Amino acid sequence: MPRPRKPASPFRYFNSSPEVIRLVVLMYVRFPLSLRNVEDLLFERGIDLCHETVRLWWNRFGPLFAGEVRRQRVSRMRGFRHWRWHLDEMYVKLNGEMVYLWRAVDHEGEILESYVTKARDKKAALAFMKRALKRHGSPEAITTDGLRSYGAALSELGAREKQEVGRWANNRVENSHLPFRRRERAMLRFRQMRTLQKFASVHANVHNHFNHERHLVDRQTYKQRRSAALAQWQALAS
Repeated sequence: MPRPRKPASPFRYFNSSPEVIRLVVLMYVRFPLSLRNVEDLLFERGIDLCHETVRLWWNRFGPLFAGEVRRQRVSRMRGFRHWRWHLDEMYVKLNGEMVYLWRAVDHEGEILESYVTKARDKKAALAFMKRALKRHGSPEAITTDGLRSYGAALSELGAREKQEVGRWANNRVENSHLPFRRRERAMLRFRQMRTLQKFASVHANVHNHFNHERHLVDRQTYKQRRSAALAQWQALAS
């Protein structure tokens, strides 16, 4: 019986080590740094590369790393029976035009799905919800704001009874917009919907991976969780 072929390494055509590539993607996506900021910080560490290399690596490997992080979380959470979702949309300026970034956040404040559209109607809300439900399963309850597009989309999906609307009930997802807003300002905004969609998805999963709610745990527990998250990151695509 022939031996199963080992999957090819995604780093096989690059001269730099996987450790350096993971570090570059982590610095650019997780922290509010520009391409040239990352270049300068790496130079201080003795790693000489161009800012365009930083752009190439996050575009090439960011979705790969984010996909692995997302798959690990989805496999752990699919059997959770009391999963509650919070849905909201935010404005993002794209070449002077406003587009909408729809986001689904779970009861722990972790971002499940990010979806960019030009419209803010029932069709956009329905496409966003179908995408989230297909990937993450059905929640116990869905909290939204008063936008009628949510109710219309949930009615078509047969899940209107799961909707909850409250004045402050959606603060969890409202607060989850802040890290992306900080990152958006550092990037001096976006120019293409495709780039916005890619970066929003990658940033959400990287933020989830390193978000340990340090204000809710003691210092020792936080350090253990941070070390475990970093070790898992360093093992991605290895």
